[in-house]
Amino acid sequence: MSQKFQHTVQQRGDVSFVKLGGVIDEDNELGELVDNIPQGTAVIDLGEIERINSCGVRDWVNWLSKLEANGTRSVLVECSPAIVAQINLVNNFTGSGVVKSFYVPYFCPECDEEKVLLVEASDMGPPPHEPPTCRCDECDLVMDFDDMPDSYFAFLSNQKKLAEPDKINGAMKDIGRGSETPSGKGKVKSRASQPNLSAGSKPSVPSLPSIQRTSTQPAKAPSSGKLKTPSNNQLKPPSSGQLLKPPSRPPLGQKPPSSPLMSSGAHMSMRMPMGGPVMAPPSSRSNALVIVLVGILVAAIVVLAYLVLTK
Repeated sequence: MSQKFQHTVQQRGDVSFVKLGGVIDEDNELGELVDNIPQGTAVIDLGEIERINSCGVRDWVNWLSKLEANGTRSVLVECSPAIVAQINLVNNFTGSGVVKSFYVPYFCPECDEEKVLLVEASDMGPPPHEPPTCRCDECDLVMDFDDMPDSYFAFLSNQKKLAEPDKINGAMKDIGRGSETPSGKGKVKSRASQPNLSAGSKPSVPSLPSIQRTSTQPAKAPSSGKLKTPSNNQLKPPSSGQLLKPPSRPPLGQKPPSSPLMSSGAHMSMRMPMGGPVMAPPSSRSNALVIVLVGILVAAIVVLAYLVLTK
């Protein structure tokens, strides 16, 4: 479950280290951080941002504009894949700031594991940009890049050069936010953890939903024993002699056999003599109904004639 917006601010000289986490939505508290960040350089850690919606993007852009109006330069570090997606979508998402480092997502199809690798923007070189190699912790195989290289690294084409990198790196090491691994290897974090602002926590970023593969095997045809084909005798039509042959009559004094269609249980109201079908006579109820309708019609005519004559 996504956590709400969280933030911490630390100072080292004229460098402010701002760590954000959770979800940047309409309930963010970015406006309250403007007064807590003095002039200088603001190093903004976005590694634990899970998601940012349209309201959060609007407040984020306005917040960076206020910081720049106060004379503060912004440096974005450890940008999560959710932040990288917004950088590529929103033209002024970074303002006049610079992206120093960001996370690259990977996926292992063998172990079904996901993780992100921290990469320095200065180490990516000129375009076309290719994702660095990342190995799985379980099977030690090379993991697949979990995005499209052309779209994910598009923001690097307009990337500005970081000013005073040694000063920023020194301030980050003093605060304890320097790289945890030797230079060039990057920092690997799991994508399944929940955001936590405590030290040493792993960022949680949205992962792509897994695609369930359904079986494409065709359904088995039923066995030959279950299919019954009518025999030739059943498919053969009766001959003309059989159609014209009248039914045999029983001898005199013998009762004809009863037919299931003419039995008392059958719902039939007609007989089938030799001359053809004869419908059953109408019931007494229908006759009474006709008599009543005729009487009503006669009474209506008498009343109408009376009204005409009285006038």
